[in-house]
Amino acid sequence: MDTDEAVEKALSEREERNFNETVDLAINLRDLDLSQPDNRVDMELVLPEGTGQDTRVAVIADGETAVRAEDVADRVIRPDELEDLADDENEAKDLADEMSFFIAETDYMQDIGRYLGTILGPRGKMPSPVEPDDDVVEEVQRLKGTVALRSGDRRTFHTTVGTEEMATEELADNIEAVLRRLTADLEKGELNLDSVYVKTTMGPAMEVA
Repeated sequence: MDTDEAVEKALSEREERNFNETVDLAINLRDLDLSQPDNRVDMELVLPEGTGQDTRVAVIADGETAVRAEDVADRVIRPDELEDLADDENEAKDLADEMSFFIAETDYMQDIGRYLGTILGPRGKMPSPVEPDDDVVEEVQRLKGTVALRSGDRRTFHTTVGTEEMATEELADNIEAVLRRLTADLEKGELNLDSVYVKTTMGPAMEVA
């Protein structure tokens, strides 16, 4: 079935839940040696219709950048907090799990690697660097409409393309954007895609042709 039909079927066949389910893609790769890091999918994509949910972004900065970030970021972390976070592993892990993305001024990337690298690195959440004169507000707003596509060393991986409250057409547009980006990036394009399924958080999976 085409993308619109697959989305419609996934939405219509889900059971009603007492929370707003996300709509996710399950992507199965083939003919790639994922033991080699260069072959893995590791990218971020701004969805054309947005994520439909609250994407949380933390900014690690000081001075004017931190002040500007206060109005748009979900949390602003000052550089002198990094060592304290490193000393409290549970708090650092909670922070890493609560935030979808991190942004940091380039001057602090080395310290972040030293203090939080073992927490953020394995989660694929090392910060995107910004210069002091970059527009941190614009970068935070961009990331709030962004999803991560990361396969790691596994043939099957998942990414969110929206929520059940979004229109079928919006979800289909987001899915098509993900697939276009993937096929453009994969070594053999569509030939490296084994299958793609769309589903709500707890609903049945429908194959996207």
